[in-house]
Amino acid sequence: MKNYLLSAGLLAGLSIAAQASAPLAPVATPDAFTNAITPISNPTLHGNPLPQTNVHAMLMHQRLSNGINVGNGAATAPLGGDLNLVAVQLEYAFNERFSLIASKDGYIDFNPNNTLTEENGFANIAAGVKYAFIYDEPSQFVFSGSAVLEVPTGNRDVLQGYGDSSVNLIASALKIHDAWQFSGAAGVQLPFDTKEQSVIGFASAHVSYHVTERFVPLVELNWFRVISEGEGTGHVASSLADFEGGDLINLGSVNASANKDIVTAAIGARYKLTDRVNLGAAYEIPLTDEEANLMKSRVTLDVVWTF
Repeated sequence: MKNYLLSAGLLAGLSIAAQASAPLAPVATPDAFTNAITPISNPTLHGNPLPQTNVHAMLMHQRLSNGINVGNGAATAPLGGDLNLVAVQLEYAFNERFSLIASKDGYIDFNPNNTLTEENGFANIAAGVKYAFIYDEPSQFVFSGSAVLEVPTGNRDVLQGYGDSSVNLIASALKIHDAWQFSGAAGVQLPFDTKEQSVIGFASAHVSYHVTERFVPLVELNWFRVISEGEGTGHVASSLADFEGGDLINLGSVNASANKDIVTAAIGARYKLTDRVNLGAAYEIPLTDEEANLMKSRVTLDVVWTF
């Protein structure tokens, strides 16, 4: 709980600092895409398709499922508790089409009530490039591709640090129409070592509407699909769990084909503090079987500071 409060303070501090510096420089975002916002859920895979320089700080509080399916349907193990993450994503745009992105890092506080032990440590680091193949200002449409390398630098105690790296190949698109924004992403996570990680596909969708210039409600949907399960040689959970870990965790579960799909839905909003700074909040739940997932629910808070 102490880590959670400290993390919330960090987000608040970033927001205050950003507001204080807002008059120093204009926003570098093109006029056609001034109102484009960043999705909130599935942040490591579904970012803003628009290349732009920004700092994206976030805090997640995820309630773990009360019980999880194990042993290829043989039993249900009690779990419960929560997982907290504080992280900062970075992006530097060289121009309107090309940017470098650091999409995953952070510190995880893992607090299960049963079966697994309480641990804390760092998440893996992932970074790569984004390129807008289509950048159409008159139509307010962008189509981008990203290639991101995730390196197993994290702590194994918090279900990170397994395998020999992986590459995320992602296609994403953005369309603005009047006060509406539609965006989506689809891709695949390809591990170099399939013994300790699974091959995962995903698709995410975002719809938002500017009720006012500053307030933007949003709805998002995420789908994760096991293409090829691992061999269960990583964390002890990988030899037991009948599912994969969703957006933050790749278990390499040997029984992941028993529950190939995880679908989640999120509802939330963004609030524009200045032309450069906006706050986001979203509440997310699984639409598939809770016992075939690590998520009972998730709250995500973030600050996006654009340069």
